[in-house]
Amino acid sequence: MPGKHITQLQEELYMKNRQKGHTQIISAAKAGISVRSGRRIEKGETTKPKARTWRTRKDPLAEVWESELIPLLEKEPSLTGITLWDYLDEQHPGKYPEKLLRTLQRRVKHWRATRGPDKAVIFRQSLPAGLQGLSDFTHPNTAITIDQKPFDHLLYQFRLAFSGWCHVHIIRGGESYSALADGLQSALHSLGGAPREHRTDSLSAAYVNMAEKQRLTEDYQALCQYYGMQPTTNNLGVSHENGAIESPHGSLKRRIEQAIKLRGSNDFPTVHAYQAFLQRIVDKLNRRCQGRLAEEHKTLMPLPERRFIDYSELTVKVTRSSTITVKRALYTVPSRLIGEAIRIHLYHDRLECFVGQTRVVELPRVYPATATGRARRIDYRHIIHALAAKPQAFRFSQFREDILPDAQYRQLWQKAQQQFTPQDASKWMVAVLRIAYDHDCEKPLGDELALQAAHGDLPDLKSLQARYLTPDAPPQIPLRQHAIADYDQLLTGQWMQQEVGHG
Repeated sequence: MPGKHITQLQEELYMKNRQKGHTQIISAAKAGISVRSGRRIEKGETTKPKARTWRTRKDPLAEVWESELIPLLEKEPSLTGITLWDYLDEQHPGKYPEKLLRTLQRRVKHWRATRGPDKAVIFRQSLPAGLQGLSDFTHPNTAITIDQKPFDHLLYQFRLAFSGWCHVHIIRGGESYSALADGLQSALHSLGGAPREHRTDSLSAAYVNMAEKQRLTEDYQALCQYYGMQPTTNNLGVSHENGAIESPHGSLKRRIEQAIKLRGSNDFPTVHAYQAFLQRIVDKLNRRCQGRLAEEHKTLMPLPERRFIDYSELTVKVTRSSTITVKRALYTVPSRLIGEAIRIHLYHDRLECFVGQTRVVELPRVYPATATGRARRIDYRHIIHALAAKPQAFRFSQFREDILPDAQYRQLWQKAQQQFTPQDASKWMVAVLRIAYDHDCEKPLGDELALQAAHGDLPDLKSLQARYLTPDAPPQIPLRQHAIADYDQLLTGQWMQQEVGHG
C-alpha cells in the first residue's frame, strides 16, 4: 500500500515465494505488497527504515538510572532488578510503584548485555580415546527404601570422556577416600582397563581440616599412581570443569526416577537388589556407546593384578561394655574381645576388625543423621550370653531399645512388661533373645510369639525353656561286657604277646 513501510518479514515472504517458483504477482499478493515493490526487492532497491533514536514516552527511571542505579550495578553487577526496586522504594518512598519492576528488570538485563562485565566462557572439549576418565558423587532425586527403611546413600559415577561408558556404584555415608577408591576400582575392573588420566572434583566434603585434606590428597595420588593414571581435580566450586560427568548425572537421575515410576515402587528387599536395578539402567546406557568403547579399549592401560587399598586404617580398644567407637558411631563387638586393641579397616560401608592378622568380625557401617550427631549399632548376638548371666541388667540398659532386633521384638517387650513382674519380664526377654541366637530362629520365633500375644498371653519362661533349652536325650550305645580272663591277660602281658604273634 502507498506510504506504508514494507517490513523485513514481508520481504522475506516475497523472496521465499519467488524461490518456490511463483510469479511476481502471486509472490507480491502473498506478501501483501505491490508488484512494483516486489521488483524493487529483487533489485535490492529497498530502503531500510532509519533506527529510532528518540523516546516515545517519558523515561520513568530517568532521575535515578544514571545517578544512583548504574553506580550500584558497576560496584556489584550481580544485583537483581527486585533488589534495586527495593532500594528505590526505601530511598524514594511511593515515587516508584511496583508496576515499574518489570521495566527495571529489562533495563538491568540490557545494561548487563551492553555494559556489564565479561562472563565466563565454557570451552567445549574433544578428548582423544583412552585419555580421561571422570568421577563424581551425586544424590538421587528419588528417595529409596530398603526393606521399608529409608536408605541414605550417594551414587558414585565413573565415566569415560571419549566414549561415554559409565559405571554407577552405591556409596554409604558421604564422600571419602574409601568411597572414591571402592567406586573407582570397581569401575576400572568392570571396564577392563584404565585411562591415562583421572579427574574428580575437589572432594572438599571429604575432609574437615588441612591435615585431613593433605592425607586425602596423598591417598588419591597413590591410588591413581598404582593404576598408572595422572591424578587431576577441578577447582573448588567450578562444576563445569567436570562437565563431562556433571551433565550425565542429571540424565542418569531422570532415568532412575522414570524406571522407579515404571516399577511402581521405590522399595527394594536388599541393597544388592537395588544395585542390580541400577546396573540394568547403566547397561542400557552403555549399549549406546559400544562402537566408541571398542575404539577406546585399544588405548586403555592394562590393570594390575590386585586392587589397591580402599580403606582407612585405625586402632581402637574394646571397652568393658564390649563396644568400640569409630567416627562418632558406637558398635558392639563379641564380648571375647573386651580389653583387646583391635585394628580396623574402615570402608565406606563396613568395618573389618582384626586381632593381629586374624579377622575377628565384620560390621556394617552406620553414620550419624547430622553432621554433629552420633550413631550406634548394637547387635544383641555379641552380648547375649553375657546378658543371660545378668538378665536384670537389660531392664535399665542404656542400649535396651537397640538390643531388641526390630519393632516386633519391641512390641513383645511391651507385652512382657504388662504380663509379668519387672524382674520376670527382663528374664523372659533375655531368654527369648538367647533362644533366637542359639537356635538361629530370630524371625520365626518373633512371628510365633507375636501371634500368641495377639490371641492371648505370652508363654511363660518355663514353657520356653522346656521347648528350646531341654537337651536332647543321649543316643543309646550298646554295651558289651568283656570276660575277666581277657583282663588278666592284659595285666600279665599275654594279650600283647598274642597280638604280636598274630601280626
